[in-house]
Amino acid sequence: MDDPGRGRGPDWLDGWLAEYASDVVAWRRHIHTNPELARREYGTTELVTTLLRSAGLKPWVLPGGTGVVCDIGDGPSCVALRADLDALPLTEATGLPFASRVDGVAHACGHDAHTTVLLATGLALASAPELPGRVRLIFQPAEEVMPGGALDAIEAGVLDGVDRIFGLHCDPRLRAGTIGTRVGALTSAADLVELRLSSPGGHTSRPHLTADLVHALGTVITSLPSVLSRRVDPRSGTVLVWGAVHAGEAANAVPEEGLLRGTLRTADHETWTQLEPLVESSVQALLAPTGVGHELNYRRGVPPVVSEPENTGLLRSAVESALGTDALVGTEQSSGGEDFGWYLEHVPGAFARLGVWSGEGPTHDLHQPTFDLDERALLAGVRTLTHTALTALT
Repeated sequence: MDDPGRGRGPDWLDGWLAEYASDVVAWRRHIHTNPELARREYGTTELVTTLLRSAGLKPWVLPGGTGVVCDIGDGPSCVALRADLDALPLTEATGLPFASRVDGVAHACGHDAHTTVLLATGLALASAPELPGRVRLIFQPAEEVMPGGALDAIEAGVLDGVDRIFGLHCDPRLRAGTIGTRVGALTSAADLVELRLSSPGGHTSRPHLTADLVHALGTVITSLPSVLSRRVDPRSGTVLVWGAVHAGEAANAVPEEGLLRGTLRTADHETWTQLEPLVESSVQALLAPTGVGHELNYRRGVPPVVSEPENTGLLRSAVESALGTDALVGTEQSSGGEDFGWYLEHVPGAFARLGVWSGEGPTHDLHQPTFDLDERALLAGVRTLTHTALTALT
């Protein structure tokens, strides 16, 4: 398989990849075939710990039983590299010979690649004659559920003694062999808004004798996004989108219960801290004239991933060393959420996008049943994380 950075060194990394490139692909395919949902990543955890121990390393499993942490090297300086283990609850439709064998579960977000890249990076670093400091590998569970398994990992002490942290995420819009970076916000905060409405119910011929629950639902559905657009700075990239609404069955009956769910996202960290009370007061004001009762469940999700300038510069230098100047590309901010942002609330660091598109044919977006990746990206990822650790330590 083509190695996008072959010959760029260091010699021990070139040698390790030349010997184990086929194994790297095999590990990814094994993980892809056997996906596991959040906090159930037992098989993936066992694979990672077994391979790390085979290299003489001493990984430890997080208290929840899934997720792995492992230090490589010695010294007071410590750089952390992070990957996520969990898959999504959807059915794969790629038709690949190594497609998911688990009904309704698939690695449609590229976490199989993230895990493999970090695993291979750790094993390659373990083969180095010496390292300029410590590298901590963090294989985190439950990224796909809010508020994210990063909080579990942080509570378990994975950031203790860490000076900087870095990570990669697959991007099917970028060609394999390229890395997308950006200073500042790379993803958005993502919160869950759930609203339950209640009414005495009644006949649709006499709405004045009850509280019209469906009308109240419609009021919130259409008006709350509009209210927020006038109360929040439009430059913050704040957007509320409803994903589920349920109420009633009969055409001539006002229902007694209704449910509305959606996600509220913002690209600005300060705005994120202000949204919950704003939503609460706005919902109260919108529903007060309707007479419909309500219960609002506002669940804060994850903060934006904000790459700090100094560490983004280190990451960019590492990409140039690992893959060449042409491999470094810009990238846009996404409205998607990513719990890597929790780590950056505690230590500085940077996040980047790993190009996984083959360059031919259509791209298949993340979280789609047809998502797949060009496996050359695995080796590009290993080189990028290895050089990032070395650059950050020196």
